[in-house]
Amino acid sequence: MIDYFLKETEVLVPAPSVAAFIVLEDGRYLMQERDQKAGIFYPGHWGLFGGAMNPGEEPEVALRRELDEELGLKSFRARHVTDFSFGFGRFGQMPRHYYDVPLAAAAIRTLTLGEGRAMRPFAASELLTMPRVVPYDSFAIFLRESGY
Repeated sequence: MIDYFLKETEVLVPAPSVAAFIVLEDGRYLMQERDQKAGIFYPGHWGLFGGAMNPGEEPEVALRRELDEELGLKSFRARHVTDFSFGFGRFGQMPRHYYDVPLAAAAIRTLTLGEGRAMRPFAASELLTMPRVVPYDSFAIFLRESGY
């Protein structure tokens, strides 16, 4: 298997982004296994659903667009939880906006994976000890679980 994360030579351009803690009733997080392809951050890793914001797009609008594109999820409650800001040198500061999105476990059957290789629910304890989890999403889950 080619590991594009380690062999990538293309310059990736960061952008402001959104991410959803899609949390089931039992507390597990629905995660996306990212495609193993060149040109994306953390290919082949498990991460939260979400993605880049379009220029001028508000974070919650971007979240709704991304969850529709990635899962076909059209109607949901979203509550802002926190933001991280990453310094990318010449690209400046790039925020990542995190939202809680509760979901009934039975609703997973109605979702259609539009991006990524797989989706699966995980307990936080699993995610925080697994290799190949997007680091900033893992840290965000740690903070959320710790009550910060």
